[in-house]
Amino acid sequence: MKLSRLNASSLEIEIYWFTRVLDARISLYFGQACECEDVHDISPPDLSANENGDESEYARLVKKFSMGFDERIVLILALIPHVRPQTLDTLFIRNKNLDRGYTEFGGWKGKNHGGFLPTPETASFILAGNDLAKRFEITRLFEAEHFFIKAGLLRLDSQGDEPFFSGALMLSYETLCRCTLGVCHKPDYSTHFPATRITTKLSWDDLVLAPQVLAEIENLKTWIKHSNTIMQDWGLDKSIKPGYRSLFYGPPGTGKTLTATLIGAELGRDVYRIDLSMVVSKYIGETEKNLANVFDQAENKDWILFFDEADALFGKRTQTASSNDRYANQEVSYLLQRVEDFPGIVILATNIKANIDDAFARRFQSLVYFPVPDATQRQRLWSSTLNGKARLDAGVDLSSLAHDYVLTGGAITNVVRYGVINALQMNRDTICREDLVTGVIKELRKEGKTIQA
Repeated sequence: MKLSRLNASSLEIEIYWFTRVLDARISLYFGQACECEDVHDISPPDLSANENGDESEYARLVKKFSMGFDERIVLILALIPHVRPQTLDTLFIRNKNLDRGYTEFGGWKGKNHGGFLPTPETASFILAGNDLAKRFEITRLFEAEHFFIKAGLLRLDSQGDEPFFSGALMLSYETLCRCTLGVCHKPDYSTHFPATRITTKLSWDDLVLAPQVLAEIENLKTWIKHSNTIMQDWGLDKSIKPGYRSLFYGPPGTGKTLTATLIGAELGRDVYRIDLSMVVSKYIGETEKNLANVFDQAENKDWILFFDEADALFGKRTQTASSNDRYANQEVSYLLQRVEDFPGIVILATNIKANIDDAFARRFQSLVYFPVPDATQRQRLWSSTLNGKARLDAGVDLSSLAHDYVLTGGAITNVVRYGVINALQMNRDTICREDLVTGVIKELRKEGKTIQA
């Protein structure tokens, strides 16, 4: 609640300033008396911390990007329909000679919203009036390389071949949440965003990996921590593409997903899992559209993109014997390019490396094999999973279980879950060896293996 109040305080000041600028532009444009000769003479307010030393998220956003007069007008213009829409009602005045609104005011009509919805044309009118050279300068605020677009603060919803300034000026939902509620929005899985943010309560101590795997993980973490130093200070941005691409491969349950999640947790980055087996569409072009949306949103947010079941799409390309084969290969080629051009961290996971297209594998900075743990590692996994709190019968020897049964960490977790359930069903307060062995048998049957209890 405190964050939203701080934002409200800043926005009150900013909207008052915007109103003065808008009124001045209207007066200057129609030759009426005005408090200034140029709207830029009306200085933006100071949004620094209040007397308690607090600072609103809106103020932090303005400071982070060192926004000047023009940028602040555009940002508050996009925000006003969400927080105080009546502020723009002035722009509904009509041209009496033509009995219609003024073209130069821009704006578009929503389906349900009754207020004025701005476009870049609206921003151009407020900032430039009839000054054509200034209008051309304003164009840069809506180009792909400007932080408004590049950082995902704003987007333009243009229609076909209509003029560039006529597209809807849209504030991203993430920016809206930050500037009002003071929180960073975390997108949820949907048809438009086929990715799920993954977290864990576990730590690195709960993950048992071979030394060579840990070494590769350290390389990846070092890149994430020091990529700016490598690219900028050491000047390698001319010869090395930004971003890092890694392929995790190995049997199910060996820690691929947990490793990606722990990397994000340690380095303060959100990890989004894209299950390609769920995303790939039977409709031509839909797969590219679905995944393009994920890449576009992740472009400048320091996310780690984790592609699970990667061979569902990144598998070996087929001979183009049919149109379906051709379109399938186009999907792979498209994703190859997007992954290679993505400036962030991409981790792909697959159970079988041989299923991944060789041309794609060559684009990775690291290929990390997650093997089935050996007996020593399995004993550590048994101990870690039981957490020292589960009550074991005196006849349970974890060393013997680890030596006798070759299981992955994920399988051991399933076995312990079964053992606890079975013990409770039998009205026992301890887990006996038979509970665990029965669970082992069930797990091995999933792999088509049979053993004797």
